[in-house]
Amino acid sequence: MRVMVMVKATKDSEAGAMPTTELADAMTRYNEELVNAGIMLGGEGLKPSSVGKRVAFDGPGRTVIDGPFAETRELVAGYWLWEVKDMAEAVEWVKRCPNPMPGPSEIEIRPVVQLSDFGDAVTAEIVEREEQLRKRLEQR
Repeated sequence: MRVMVMVKATKDSEAGAMPTTELADAMTRYNEELVNAGIMLGGEGLKPSSVGKRVAFDGPGRTVIDGPFAETRELVAGYWLWEVKDMAEAVEWVKRCPNPMPGPSEIEIRPVVQLSDFGDAVTAEIVEREEQLRKRLEQR
C-alpha cells in the first residue's frame, strides 16, 4: 500500500524558518531508517506558501492565485511517499518521527488511490498507458 505522509505547515514553516542543525540531523537519520527499511519512495520539504501559486478551475476557466494562502494549519510543509504493508505500519513509522517543527505539529497519512479504485472508468488501454508511464518514471 502506498501512502502520502504530509507534514502540516505551522506559523514557523510559513515564515520560512529553517530547522536547527539538531533537527536536520534527526530528520536525516529518520529518513535513512525509512530508506533502509524499504519504506521511503520519495519526499521533500516545501517552501512557504508565500512563494507558491494555486490554479483555480471552473469549467474551462483557469485563475492563478498568488500565495500566501490562509489557514496555515491546512497547508503542507513537506511530504513523504511510502510503501507500507498497511495503515497501521504507516502510523507506527510516523510515531517514530522527530517532531518536524519547533512547537506543536501534525503529520497526516493518506492512502494513494490505485487504478483499481476507479472501477469501470479505467479501461485496459488506460491501465497499459499508466504502466508505461510508471516504467518511464522508474528509469529516471
